Amino acid sequence: MRTLLQRLTGEDAIQLLIRLGLLALLIFWTFYLVRPFVTILVWALVLAVALHPAFVLLARILGGRPKLAAAIFTAINLAIFIGPAAWLGMGAADGIKDFAAELAAGELTVPLPPQALKTWPLIGAQLYELWEQAATNLGPALHQVAPYLKPFAGTLLGLVGDAGVGAVKFLLSVVVAGVILPYGPQLVAAARGFLARIVPEQSEHFLDLAGATIRAVSQGVIGIAVIQALLAGIGFKLAGIPIAGLLAVLVLLLSIVQIGATLVMIPVIVWIWTDKDVTTALLLTFFLGIVSILDNVLKPLVMGRGLTTPTLVILIGVIGGTLGHGIIGLFIGPIILSVAWELAVAWIKTDAVPLQTVVER
Repeated sequence: MRTLLQRLTGEDAIQLLIRLGLLALLIFWTFYLVRPFVTILVWALVLAVALHPAFVLLARILGGRPKLAAAIFTAINLAIFIGPAAWLGMGAADGIKDFAAELAAGELTVPLPPQALKTWPLIGAQLYELWEQAATNLGPALHQVAPYLKPFAGTLLGLVGDAGVGAVKFLLSVVVAGVILPYGPQLVAAARGFLARIVPEQSEHFLDLAGATIRAVSQGVIGIAVIQALLAGIGFKLAGIPIAGLLAVLVLLLSIVQIGATLVMIPVIVWIWTDKDVTTALLLTFFLGIVSILDNVLKPLVMGRGLTTPTLVILIGVIGGTLGHGIIGLFIGPIILSVAWELAVAWIKTDAVPLQTVVER
C-alpha cells in the first residue's frame, strides 16, 4: 500500500483516499441498516441449510414443485412454534419470572421432603434424611447469598422481557427460511463465488464443511434438544409440576451443552413417586425415562458422524449467544461458533501441510 501511494501523484492519492472513505462509509451504513435483522437472517439461513435435504426430497415427491414444498415446510414449522413451543415458552417465562422475584427478595428456599418418602423400601429413610438436610442447610445459605444474586435476577428478568421480541424474530425467521429454500442452488453458488475470492484453493472444502457442521449441530444438537425439551415439558405438565416450563428449558440447555437431561429427570421422578399413585408414577417414570435417553438414541441416527466440536465451544456459544442476542441467540450461538471452530481447524490443518513439507525438505 505504501509503494502504491508513493507511485501516485498527490491528486490521485487524494482521490483514492476519498473512494476508500466512501466505500468504508457505505459498508458501515449498510451494516447499521441491516443490524436489527442480522439474527433473523442468520437463523433463517440455518433453518434453510438444516431443512434442505428434506426439502429436496419433498419437492421431488410433489413432482418438482419447490415453492409448494417450501410452503408446506413453513406451515409445519409455524404450527410447531405457535403450538407446543409457545405453550412451553410461556410457562418457562412465568417460572423464570417467579424464580427471579424470589431470588431478588431473598425468599428462595428448598421445600421439605414429603413424609411418604420415609415409607419407600431400602432407600426411603436415607433419601428422606438427605433431602431434609439439604432443605435445612441450603435454605439459610441461599438467604445469606441472596443479596449478591440480585444482579443475576435482573439478568433473568431481562431475558424474560426480551422473550416477546425473540418470539417475533423466530416467526420471521421461519417465514424467511421458507422464502430462501427454493433458491438454495443460487445461494450456494453465490457463497462458493465469495469463498473463491477469499480461499481459492479450499473454497469447495470449506463450503461443504460449513454446511455439514450447520446440519450436524442444528439437527443433531439443537433439533434433538428441542424435541427432548418439548416431550419432557409435556411429561412435567402431565405430572402436575408447577414449574414445568422452567424445567423444560433447563432440559433444553443441558441437552444442548451435551450434559443430558438426567440431572433434571431424577429429581422429578423422585417427586412424582412421592406425590402420585403407583400406576401414574410408573407410567410417568417410563415416559420420562425414554425422554431422558432419547438423545443417545437419535444422535447417531441424525448426525451420522460424531460431533468434533468441543463441548466447551458449544457452551460458550450458548452463553454468549443468549447474552448477546436474547432467546434466539441460544440457538444461533452454538451453531455459529461450531462453524467457526470447524473452519479454523480445517484452515490450520491446510496451512500445516505445506509448512511440514518445507521443513522436511
